[in-house]
Amino acid sequence: MKISIIGATGMAGSALVAEALKRGHSVTALARSAEKLAKLPTNPNLTTKVQDAFALTPAELATTDVVVDAFATAPSLAFQHVDLAASLVAKLRETTQPRLVLILGAGSLQTGDDHHLFVEDIAKDPNAAAFLSVPQNQLKELNFLRDVDNVNWVGVSPAANFHPGDATPFLTGDDELLVNANQESGTSAGTMAVAILDEIEHPQHHQTRFTVADK
Repeated sequence: MKISIIGATGMAGSALVAEALKRGHSVTALARSAEKLAKLPTNPNLTTKVQDAFALTPAELATTDVVVDAFATAPSLAFQHVDLAASLVAKLRETTQPRLVLILGAGSLQTGDDHHLFVEDIAKDPNAAAFLSVPQNQLKELNFLRDVDNVNWVGVSPAANFHPGDATPFLTGDDELLVNANQESGTSAGTMAVAILDEIEHPQHHQTRFTVADK
């Protein structure tokens, strides 16, 4: 398959590039930094491109089978998570290809006996002020997507601690924050990449969000 990855040099994006290439897919890695793109592994199935994701055209998007939005930005620009999702959706209205896969935050997951949003727990952390805008805007991004019924999209949320690391066996769910048998709630970048590639190759979700966590 032809897979385009936005934010291909970030923690999640670079793991996705590696996993997609490992499985023999044709990958176009999109990022804002030529220097960071140059550090991706050399592979005949990999094309790198310095690209403003907001400037992607419908014609460019139509040349790929799947677009993965692994976009990350500074907390001061966290609203761009919503803006980019809206931009991509606007260009893909009334189409089935490419499929749009978006990495969402854990803040929009439910937790506790009352099923409150995890972002409410994040907000109680005295150190959260510096980054709280990111999970808040990723919640807005999901709420926006939930009203989109004419684009082939799927969202994926990690568990509470989204961190670098290799893939492990994993748990999947829908809207509840996952915790493993050791009461840990984490997702490695490698696990996220495997879960997304599994979903791309064998679609199980449509116009909805699912979540994945390390076992």
